[in-house]
Amino acid sequence: MVYPCPELIVALLLERLNSGSHLWGVSKVLGLGKLPSGLLERYVLGRLGAPSGDVVLGPKVGVDFAAINLGKGYLIVSSDPVTGSLEHAGWIAVHVSANDVATSGNPPRYLQMVILLPEDSDVRTLSRITSEVDRAARGLGLSVVGGHTEVTPGLRRPIVCATCFTYAETYVSADQAKAGDVVILTKTAGLEGTAILGGASARRLLASLSVVGEAVEAYRSGGVHAMHDCTEGGVLGALYEMAKSSHVGFRVYEEKIPVHPLTRRLSAKLKLDPLRLISSGSLLIAAKPSRANQVVSSLRSKGYSATIIGRFTRKHMVVVRSNGAHEQIRSEPVDELWRLQEHMRINEANHGSIAG
Repeated sequence: MVYPCPELIVALLLERLNSGSHLWGVSKVLGLGKLPSGLLERYVLGRLGAPSGDVVLGPKVGVDFAAINLGKGYLIVSSDPVTGSLEHAGWIAVHVSANDVATSGNPPRYLQMVILLPEDSDVRTLSRITSEVDRAARGLGLSVVGGHTEVTPGLRRPIVCATCFTYAETYVSADQAKAGDVVILTKTAGLEGTAILGGASARRLLASLSVVGEAVEAYRSGGVHAMHDCTEGGVLGALYEMAKSSHVGFRVYEEKIPVHPLTRRLSAKLKLDPLRLISSGSLLIAAKPSRANQVVSSLRSKGYSATIIGRFTRKHMVVVRSNGAHEQIRSEPVDELWRLQEHMRINEANHGSIAG
C-alpha cells in the first residue's frame, strides 16, 4: 500500500511519467498503487505455493487477512508495506497492519517489522522510524517479536513493512457480507487522504488512523457478518471489494456518508470525490438488520462515531448521489490521489510546468 506524503506528490508523478505507465491504459509498466484485481488474480493469486488444508481463509481480492486453523483456534495474520512516506512511516505501518487483523473482530497481539533504509540514511532516520513503531505498538498493546533491518542499495526513501498477527477462537472477514445486511461506516470518508493532502492543518487526522478499537467493539456487540477497513479507493473502493468478494451488491446514500469539514473544503478545492479518497481509519461493517442499531449504539457508547449509510443488496453496486442521481459502480474505483496525479500530468503537458 502506498502512502504519499504531501511533498512526495510531485516526485511520485515524475516517477510515474518517466516510467511510461498510464493510469487509464494498458502498459508494460505497472502503475502506482494496488494492483488491479484482474492482474492480482492472474499473476499473484494463482501462484501460492503448496496447498494446505490448514489455510481456511487464504489470499483473495478484498480480504484483509489470512486465517490458519490451529486446531483449537485460528492464527490471523496480515502484512502491509508503507512505501512512499517520508514522515510517520513506522507509525503508519503498525496501524495499517493492525487494522487488517482487527477487521477479524479480534485485537492484534504481535508484530514483525522489516525496515529497509536508503544508502544515505543516518542514525536519526532509523531512530525516528523505530521510535514511531515502538510508540504505535505500545499504544495498541502489541509486542514486536522480530523482523529485519538493513540499508538497501537503490532505494529513494525508507520502506517499512509490518506483519501483524493474533490468535482467535472465532472471526469474521470482508467476504461474509450478506444481502440485506446494513452498512455501517465509522468516522468519516477520505480521512487519510485529507491528512496526506491537507498540509499541517490536517496532519492531526493521522491520529485517527486506527480502527482496532471500533472493530473489536463492533464484533463484541454481536450481529456483525463482515468488516473491512477503507484504504485505497476510499469508502466506495472498500464497498466494491466487500461486495465483490461476498458476491452481493450494495446501495448507499451519499447524503448519509459523513465527511469531515476539512475533507469537504479540500475536495471542493481540488475537485475530488471524498468517497473515492483513501480512508484508512474508517471501518465498514456489514451488520444483521435486527442488530444494526445495537452495533451503532455500542460503538457510540465507547466514543466511536458510527453511521448507517445503506444496505448490501443481491446485485448491483449503487451509490445514490445527493442530487438524486444513481451511480452504478461497475469496476474498482481508482483512488482520487492517482486521479489527481493524472490531472497534474495533463496540466504539465499543457503548460510545461508541474508546479504551475
